[in-house]
Amino acid sequence: MDVQAWTFVIVGLTFALYIGIAIWSRAGSTSDFYVAGGGVHPIANGMATGADWMSAASFLGMAGAISFMGYDGSVYLMGWTGGYVLLALLLAPYLRKFGKFTVPDFVGDRYYSNFARLVAVICAIFVSFTYVAGQMRGVGVVFSRFLEVDITLGVLIGMGIVFFYAVLGGMKGITYTQVAQYCVLIFAFMVPAIFIAIQLTGNPIPQIGFGGDLAGEIGSRIAAGEQVSLLDKLDGLNEELGFARYTDGSKSTLDLFCITAALMVGTAGLPHVIIRFYTVPKVRDARVSAFWALLFIAILYTTAPAIGAFGRVNLLDTVSDSYYSQEVADASGLASPKVIPDWFKKWEDSGLLAWVDKNGDGKIQYLGKDGKGADAFVGKPAFVEEQRGEHGQRMVANALVADNDNELYVDQDIMVLANPEIAKLPNWVIGLVAAGGLAAALSTAAGLLLVVSTAISHDLFKKMLTPDISEKNELLTARIAAAIAVCGAGYLGINPPDYVAATVAFAFGLAASSFFPAIILGIFVKRANREGVIAGMICGIGFTAGYIVYFKFLGGSSEHLLLGISPEGIGAVGMAINFVVSFFVSYITKEPPKEVQELVESIRIPKGAGEAHEISA
Repeated sequence: MDVQAWTFVIVGLTFALYIGIAIWSRAGSTSDFYVAGGGVHPIANGMATGADWMSAASFLGMAGAISFMGYDGSVYLMGWTGGYVLLALLLAPYLRKFGKFTVPDFVGDRYYSNFARLVAVICAIFVSFTYVAGQMRGVGVVFSRFLEVDITLGVLIGMGIVFFYAVLGGMKGITYTQVAQYCVLIFAFMVPAIFIAIQLTGNPIPQIGFGGDLAGEIGSRIAAGEQVSLLDKLDGLNEELGFARYTDGSKSTLDLFCITAALMVGTAGLPHVIIRFYTVPKVRDARVSAFWALLFIAILYTTAPAIGAFGRVNLLDTVSDSYYSQEVADASGLASPKVIPDWFKKWEDSGLLAWVDKNGDGKIQYLGKDGKGADAFVGKPAFVEEQRGEHGQRMVANALVADNDNELYVDQDIMVLANPEIAKLPNWVIGLVAAGGLAAALSTAAGLLLVVSTAISHDLFKKMLTPDISEKNELLTARIAAAIAVCGAGYLGINPPDYVAATVAFAFGLAASSFFPAIILGIFVKRANREGVIAGMICGIGFTAGYIVYFKFLGGSSEHLLLGISPEGIGAVGMAINFVVSFFVSYITKEPPKEVQELVESIRIPKGAGEAHEISA
């Protein structure tokens, strides 16, 4: 069977599995809808958390970013992994002991204020919609290539699937669906990684092959008796084409630090991950499920750098100085000229890859800019309908001319999906990767949409607007809110602000600048009060959102960046502003009520600790 047939079969079977699980585990109460009844086994919850956490940004975006950014792309790996450790060890057990299953619920009760709850609801919706934009974008990328449909139609199909099992099953349906999705996505990520590791390095373990010597077809071109590591070869290829060395970074140390910090603390403030620790029966189970989740996440995260490097080597070796058509190649006069394979033209038709033949030789020059690593044209390609250039390249509506000789545009989000095709793996592997990308995107999208619906139905309606609402009507409100959220998510998926990984990084920055300080202060600082935390959240997220909007949507020049900090890292500064404002305002206003301070004390100190101390004394 061809790639499209395999994709239809594998994706169809996985979708049928997800829908079947959603029907089997549909929510019958608000407890089922919000926290799956609190009865999920820790290992199953660990798998579901892994799927919830490993979004399209992890499956598609992170390896793609590492492939193009090299060393600089490691910020995503360090920030997201470190952030989950921070969440699991520092926050999750305390939040689980507090007993409030949404972040706005925690903020509202801890800071004894419905206005604080409202600010948290707005922040949760804002963060979740920014995050879900990256997931729906990932869905569109997969569908646009492998089902050969327009990217907009691909997003609409994904919306329909998420709508079905998120609205019907709630957290109960989502949890067990995510267990299945984890199995699909990790299998889909590891199988091609193992295949390509064997091809390039002769080692079946990608993590070891990543630091090993080249073998196979590319390795055979190296002089006899000489051994070259994969990373040394990649550095050499990059330098030959005018890019920065793959293992060197171009970002400043401060920017790298801020991006890593924003991703790390943003992780600890993400409401859709925090809520997972309420789906297990006990506080101890929350800790155990955190351990399992970290183990399941580590399988993918330790493999992503290898996937990025493998994809970069294959792309540079296959595309650079290749002729677009066999006819032009034959006319070149070379004995055995390289010719672009079919995968290139299929991705070109999807609108996620473009080639402009600037010198009219029918050959693709993939070049950097003055050795500084510019990887693509300025802007994204806008294709002229059904028109091709003299040598067959897809025509583009705008010139896409950067101030260099680069003739190739590659959307970095395609690298994980295109990698098996570039490496000439079997068609079933390519279809499997498509199913894995969809599983990663849809699992996280469902969790985020549940956060939005819960924030509206439980925190806004139940806690503030209509306290007497019946459980039946609250469940109906949650489902209506989820349906509206799906539509909003679809729009953002069709019109994303950036690549998947970068878009998700914005969401982490917003979470870092809003929720993280409020949660930390709520658990560890008894003196933190409502006035301080409300002011801190508004200032933190206001500054961060304004910075992102200015530089990503209003054409802000990179010359005006604050201390050279990129929009992806500004959340760290927003977090610092939040902490400073919260502390200052808290200490110049009235301290929290005594019962709130006692509540904070009880969260941090295990039951019986006082009695044990007295006996030992």
